[in-house]
Amino acid sequence: MTVARTICLGFIAVILMGALLLTLPISIAEGSWGNFITALFTSTSAVCVTGLVVVDSGTYFSFIGQAFIALLIQIGGLGYMTATTFLLLLLGRKLGLRDKIAVQQSLDKQGLSGVGQLVKSIIAVTLIFELTGAFLMIPVFASDFGMQRAIWLSLFHSISAFNNAGFGLFPDNFISYATSIPINLIIPLLIIFGGMGYQVIMEMYMWLRNRLFGHRGRIVFSLNFKISVSTTILLLLGGTIAFLCVEFDNPGTFGSFDFGQKILLSWFQGVVPRTAGFNSIDYGKMSDAGLFITIALMFVGTNPGGTGGGIKTTTFRILFDCTRAVLQGKEEVIAYQRQIPVTLVLKAVGVVFGSVMTVAIGTTLIALSDPNVEFIRVLFETVSAFGTVGLSTGITASLSTLAKLVLIATMYIGRVGVLLLMSAILGDPNPTAVHYPEENLLIG
Repeated sequence: MTVARTICLGFIAVILMGALLLTLPISIAEGSWGNFITALFTSTSAVCVTGLVVVDSGTYFSFIGQAFIALLIQIGGLGYMTATTFLLLLLGRKLGLRDKIAVQQSLDKQGLSGVGQLVKSIIAVTLIFELTGAFLMIPVFASDFGMQRAIWLSLFHSISAFNNAGFGLFPDNFISYATSIPINLIIPLLIIFGGMGYQVIMEMYMWLRNRLFGHRGRIVFSLNFKISVSTTILLLLGGTIAFLCVEFDNPGTFGSFDFGQKILLSWFQGVVPRTAGFNSIDYGKMSDAGLFITIALMFVGTNPGGTGGGIKTTTFRILFDCTRAVLQGKEEVIAYQRQIPVTLVLKAVGVVFGSVMTVAIGTTLIALSDPNVEFIRVLFETVSAFGTVGLSTGITASLSTLAKLVLIATMYIGRVGVLLLMSAILGDPNPTAVHYPEENLLIG
């Protein structure tokens, strides 16, 4: 039982437990036993912080069922090992070497020191953002649903947004709040910070603290911070501008709104493909160009260590810098005056290749099982599942059982990661001292 297998099997255990809880009569609004496939799909989507649904979560599930979904989202967003480690710390158990290694791998942390304190800090940061987001949204929902209902709606959507889950309790998601300035600010900011990753948030906090309190000493941002933040900003701006351009006159999406409202809609749609599948427009009416832009953003995803999925911004940036180095005739990959190790370049190539193959296989299987669905919509659904985004053109509920099972597997692979899953299947590599001779071949 390697660490990779522990993590992968842990996610499966949580998913199955969640599916069983969501089939109970107390979880169903009608008070009857629920459909297991529906419960399994919902549990997988929640634990994998995806947001794809086959039923309306706000009406199909009772309050207890919705609370189970929120709990599964929280566990999935934190990660199985982080949640388990925090539970062990609450019980007063000391972490063993195996526990520390598992947390280190799941969080991609350097070194084993301070693992327990790191987990506590992650929990604290998560609670601060989620409670702040919920508090800010209460006035928005209170005017429509009353204070008691507004508290639950605010808390649920804050948890869902920060964990980049995309689960909503409204039948139309956030289409009714498409022009609400508070919602268009609070939800995207929760999504962005949730996808930033703990390390980036802490470096940002240290910098702000030094600036505000005049502490001496210059904060040197890590390469991970520079690449993550700069790539995130470029993707957010690029996505916002792209959606504004391609959907500006589309009567089914932006066409009926004024220019200021179109800016809000473009901003919201530019943020949510970063693996948080909320929507303030009907994606079923979006143009093919808009769908393709969304697919590209979903495939890239968020930062490593964040609550989202995708191939990650750092992987995208490494391959971009690698391509630039090749075009410039250089033999080293440089980013911000730092050389990227060859091992990271190989890892990035492996992540992208494995991700493309996963999406290709999933898309093919769904296209075969549901041949009447347009290809662009099938591809959109598959990438949304793999990137743990949750956006849909509205075809999820009508898909066949086989297609739903394919999406379940795709969401799981996207959450645990292609490389981690392959490591769990193949086992840890055996070290070797054998080095083979080099030989050139034609490329490109």
